[in-house]
Formats: sequence, C-alpha cells, structure tokens
Amino acid sequence: MPVVVEIRRNTYQDSVSLMRLSSELLGELGVRSAALLMGTPQNVEILREGGLDAPELETARPADLVIAIDATLEVEASAAIMAAVAALDRAATPSLDPATEQRPAVATITEAATEANLALISAPGPYAGAEALKALKAGLHVHLFSDNVPIDQEVALKRFAVERDLLMMGPDCGTSIVNGISLGFANAVRRGRIGVVAASGTGAQQVTVLVHRLGSGISQAFGTGGRDLSPSVGGLTTRRALRALLDDDETTVVALISKPPAPEVAAAVLDEAAGAGKPVVVCFLGADPGPIQARGLIAAATLEDAAIAAVRADQGAVSGVAADGEVSLPALADGQRYVRGLFSGGTFCYEALLILRDLVGEVYSNIPLDKRLKLGDVDRSVGHTCIDFGEDEFTVGRPHPMIDFRLRNERIIKEATDPETAVILLDLVLGYGAHPDPAGALLPAVQEAQEIASRHGRQLAIVASVCGTEEDPQDLLAQEERLRVAGVTVLPSNARAARLAGEIVTVGRPVGSRA
Repeated sequence: MPVVVEIRRNTYQDSVSLMRLSSELLGELGVRSAALLMGTPQNVEILREGGLDAPELETARPADLVIAIDATLEVEASAAIMAAVAALDRAATPSLDPATEQRPAVATITEAATEANLALISAPGPYAGAEALKALKAGLHVHLFSDNVPIDQEVALKRFAVERDLLMMGPDCGTSIVNGISLGFANAVRRGRIGVVAASGTGAQQVTVLVHRLGSGISQAFGTGGRDLSPSVGGLTTRRALRALLDDDETTVVALISKPPAPEVAAAVLDEAAGAGKPVVVCFLGADPGPIQARGLIAAATLEDAAIAAVRADQGAVSGVAADGEVSLPALADGQRYVRGLFSGGTFCYEALLILRDLVGEVYSNIPLDKRLKLGDVDRSVGHTCIDFGEDEFTVGRPHPMIDFRLRNERIIKEATDPETAVILLDLVLGYGAHPDPAGALLPAVQEAQEIASRHGRQLAIVASVCGTEEDPQDLLAQEERLRVAGVTVLPSNARAARLAGEIVTVGRPVGSRA
C-alpha cells in the first residue's frame, strides 16, 4: 500500500476546507485513503494511527500543511497529490473578474479588528486558544471551530469574554448563525424572531431548519461548544448568550438546546431564563421536564418539539407541520427484528437512542445511554444498535461523516447482510460545509443493501430524515425526492424517523404522526 506524503511549508488552511478536499480526493483513481491536516504533533500521530505513515512526516511542523494519500499504485497516489496541490492553488488565487472577485480574508487578528466585530477561528488546537485570546483582547466576539483546546484554556477564555461582555462560542463550536451569516456547519434559514442557544451543532441545525420550514425565522443562533454545560465550564457562554437574546429587541422567543447538562449547571441556566418576560423553550434531551416547567419555561422532549413550541410562541399557532404521509411497510421475514441506526450527527444519534429506548428497550451504541450497552466492537452491531460515526474511533485521519460517506456506506451494506436487520435508520445533513450531494453519495450503498436483502428473500426498511432547507446549496426537496425514488422512507425530522423505525419492529405499522 504505497503512501505518498507532500508537505507544504507555512501553508494554513481551515479544517472544513481540508475535510472537503480530503473527501473529493477519494474519487481519484486508485485512492483508498486521503487526509489533509496541519502538521501538529497530534495530527501527525493521527495520520500514523490511520495508516498514512511515511518518513516525510518526521519533518512536518505545526505551520505546515500535510497531504497524505494511500493508493493502489504509487503513481496514483502521486496523481492525487498533484490534484490536491492544484485545488489548493486555485483556492489561493483571486478571481480576475471584478464582478465575482471576493475580498481575501484578513491575515491577522489585528487587521480583522479594524473591520469586524467577530472572528471565526479554525486553527490547530494547540494554537487556537492563543488566537482566540488575541481576538477577545481586540474586542471581537469569537466563534472557535477548533477542537483539542484544553478545558482550562476554555474556562479562562470564557471568563475573559464574559468580563468584557463578549461571546466566546466554542471551542469545538460546529454551528452558529450570527446576523444571518452561517458559521461552520449551518443551514440557509430565513431571518426572524426566534433566538437559539445550543451546545450541540446538529441540534442547532435541526431546530433552525424546522423553524424555517414551519414558517418562522432565526434572529441569532449561538453555538457554545459541547463542554459549555459541564461542571468545569459552568455554562459561561450559554448564560452570556441567553442574556444577549433576552435583551435583544429583535428576538421574541428563545430556545435552549443541549444534551442533559450537569444538574447544578442546568439549575443556574434555568434560573437565568426564569421570569425573562419572553417565552423560553428548553430542550435538554432526556432530562426531567419538571424543573423546566416549575420555572415557567416550556419543556420540549425532542428537537422537533422544540421547534414547534418556539414557532407556536412566535406566531401564536403552528401551521404547515408536514405529515408523515403514507408509509409502505416491508413484509419482514422471520428473524428480522432489529433497528440499526447509522448517524453522521451525534445529537441525532442521541435523540434516536432516547426514542428507541421507549419503543424497543435496550439499544447498544458507541455513545450509549447506559454504560452497560456500550459496544465492545464498534464494527459489529448487537441487537438494536445506533452508531455515531462522528466519534473519534471513526474520524481519526478522516473527514467528518457529513462530508465523507465511505465508512457509513460500508456499514449500510454490512448491516444488510445480517438476517436480523429489519430497519436501517439514517440521517442526512445539508448546509454549508456538508457534502455537496449527500443523497448521491448515499444511494449506491442503499441500492446495494436492498439488492442484498432481496437476494436472500428479505425486504429491508430504510428510513431517513434530511436536515436542511430548500435554500441550502444541496436543495432539500431534490435530496428528499432522490431518496424516495430509491425506496427510502423519508420523514420530516430525526425524531419521527426514529419513532417510525421503532414502530416497524414492534407493532409492524406506524401509529401515526406525533407532531
């Protein structure tokens, strides 16, 4: 397996661009694995662990861009390297057409501070905290996309920001929408009066797109980073963002989105929201609704429930909630009894685990609700299983599964060979930074899975939800139609898709819309 490595000295690229280019290189002839990373010691180790080792890695420095390709033949790996270099050079070359030329990004935080009030930072983890501090000192709000920032640095940065009345979104903040501008993995949604604070990227995406599809809009959507509601961080950004939205005249409804926070942090956040004078919808997935309702806040059990409640508070009523439509159920063969959920979004996986637990009982996972149900081998399903392909065991040296569909496609086919698989449950995420054609990337595996089941005298239910809007670059309606034509049952939300999957294996028929 020839591995070819190219090192570009003192060349920085943001991680989203690198993930997308890595995915594109997988389409080159003979390429089996591709990774583009900055040359930090941690990233070099990631490449080696992922089988992309070569002597050149010894010379990589943190400011260098490393391109590593594993291909069937060395000439094919070299050709892929050339394609990557050409793509990087094109991206760095400004357009000659004045009508389409965009102003290049500023080179330094100091330059940015003269022209902006927010800095989007996507730098290697060891340097990200220092860059964020520079931005905060310059009076800028910060969206920190980078991960691998030590938690003590996160706490220090957030305390510094709060003292200066600034927002410190992140680290590991995947999604925000600020003044109508989508940051990170976000969707194209209309402006409106509903504000969102979310410690979950895909949770924020699901709520914002459903608000859009229900006819309302988003004033601001502030991501906080996944650790913000931990005891160590104490909800510093969540509480600062909540206060900002409660004080904002353009925001009339606020939605708080997260997995269950630490109890003491949840209490502090809920106390902050209580008596706000504005409706506040709280979706702490799997949490007891009692403390929420006791403070006069609106509790929502699912992400879809949160969007519906927010729109109802905004408009006084909800219209246009999509029905599930007529569902053609498979005739399950003897032995077909398990749901296999394969997710690119971690919060979608978590929400599905909660819903399926109530319908089918125990569900195994790499992010289980109960530690007893943690998979010993993530490559082998046990009973009902839901997998988050965004976890480290799947992403080391690879692009995020919203961009790179290879591992999930391979798992779809593998699950189809299991005679006990009744339903394959999927999510697709549209928007900026995501794969340009998720349905197109998924369908070859879906079709092969259906053919495998058919050859063995089985029908296989494939149920999916698509998180996106008709204004996203990928076009929600077109994506959904391609899936339906291929025999996939498409539901309007992740919660409804998970519920249908559970109903197929328990009662053999859906019990109707739960909207």
